[in-house]
Amino acid sequence: MAEFRYLTVADEGRVRIVTINRPEVMNALHAEAHWEFDAVWNEFASDPELWVGIITGAGERAFSAGNDLKVQAAGRRGPRPKSGFAGLSHRFDLEKPLIAAVNGVAMGGGFETALACDIIIAAENAVFALPEPRVGLIAGSGVHRLPRMIPQKQALGMILTGRRVSAAEGKELGFVNEVVPAGAALAAAKRWAEQILECSPMAIRASKQVVYQSLDEPTLRAAMTRTYPAQEANLKSQDYIEGPRAFAERRKPNWQNR
Repeated sequence: MAEFRYLTVADEGRVRIVTINRPEVMNALHAEAHWEFDAVWNEFASDPELWVGIITGAGERAFSAGNDLKVQAAGRRGPRPKSGFAGLSHRFDLEKPLIAAVNGVAMGGGFETALACDIIIAAENAVFALPEPRVGLIAGSGVHRLPRMIPQKQALGMILTGRRVSAAEGKELGFVNEVVPAGAALAAAKRWAEQILECSPMAIRASKQVVYQSLDEPTLRAAMTRTYPAQEANLKSQDYIEGPRAFAERRKPNWQNR
């Protein structure tokens, strides 16, 4: 595996743990960092041995404070990969599940990175915000993702004020799955990952694809009658037979991932 300057990677069995590693600037990111993340997630997507991804931040203060404004102010802003902030905010073809272990501040692009994940685990000290308008910017993906996850008025209340939201309020609003004590976000994310690994990876990817692609359909009928490639692949997979067989034989399934 290649060495990286702005992140660390640890593969634990079938789980890839990616840590944003710029704690000296509260894990804020710039163009060079985004390209590293793009490469890591591309590799994750293509590796059949990796089934679940977790992203977290180094240190105790921040998941990610978002865009590195000092780099931008110095005129050093380079092009980002098409996959966006942390290689995730504009990535729409990753069918493997992702968990955000938010261990502190998640501001701007940091919050957008968490929103791009499928599950968000937040430590009690986590804080979420889209403060871009306060510095003359717009939350590129956040203005699209957040209103699709929580009620529109609540989303606009965050977007138009840039206000900070606690982990507890995030769970109440609906974008946080679980709140855990400070320092326990990564352990909790691993627990969620283990539950996902109990399921067929083919079925998990099909489920994720269907959920997101069906949201593009205008009606429930259209969503339910659409053909989804991952669902078709699951129907033809060995896992589709192995699951019921293991249930009938009262044993754990031996997922083949094909």
